[in-house]
Amino acid sequence: MQSSITGTAAGVPFTALPPPGDGPAPLIVTWHMLDAPRSDAAFAAALPMDGLPAWRVHLGMPMCGARMVDGSVDAVGELIREDVLMSFLHPFVRQATEELPAALASIRAQLPVEDGPIGVLGGSLGGAVALRVLADTEIPVFAGAVVNAAIRMRSVVELFPGDYPYDAESEKAVDSLDFLADADTIAGRAPLMVVSGELDHPGLRADALRLVDALGPESELLSISGLAHPLAEEPGIEPAPQLPLAREVDSGLTRWFRRHLAP
Repeated sequence: MQSSITGTAAGVPFTALPPPGDGPAPLIVTWHMLDAPRSDAAFAAALPMDGLPAWRVHLGMPMCGARMVDGSVDAVGELIREDVLMSFLHPFVRQATEELPAALASIRAQLPVEDGPIGVLGGSLGGAVALRVLADTEIPVFAGAVVNAAIRMRSVVELFPGDYPYDAESEKAVDSLDFLADADTIAGRAPLMVVSGELDHPGLRADALRLVDALGPESELLSISGLAHPLAEEPGIEPAPQLPLAREVDSGLTRWFRRHLAP
């Protein structure tokens, strides 16, 4: 991995990987998984996209990495036990999305990035953030990609034990994070690559295939044989050597973003 730059942007920790060469370059912003790799630094190591003529700035999700409470993920586990949707999944995606405009302005003040449209990339729950940026904001985006993403939040809730007790508020919240319903909006915003491990959770895998069908010809499916949900080994907090299957994902993402960067 190239030498990284660490810092904070409007309170959001980041790990930035510079492009080769000098001068301003386009920007790709990413959000990591809550499975391994579960920090911005670890995600940068798993999917560095080396050689791209663009800055790759990996943002930390709430309560992860440098924002962990007492240096552990125990606080996240407590939120999951409290209410997996309303205390954990929904507010995490909402906060990460709402942090982006101020973080983006801070990144542009700190790093020599161009002012044009950005690329967006998210893994797992971070994928929901990237999709929400496309579906619910007006931030210009030249291309996006998601990896084993939370495309339909009901499918994610179903991964946790027990039957979730939906009420009017939680039904509204979970429906606001159903990006199959937003496929037309997303397709009109930017081309999207959907990376899906063939061994990912069946519900998430099915959602990925459905999203590609709904998006139409501007989207692309990259199906990775042998890939389950994580992209790194546990504990997934510190940077670790890139796994072979993550390297395959990384290669596909690099090709995708290179194709859509301006000449």
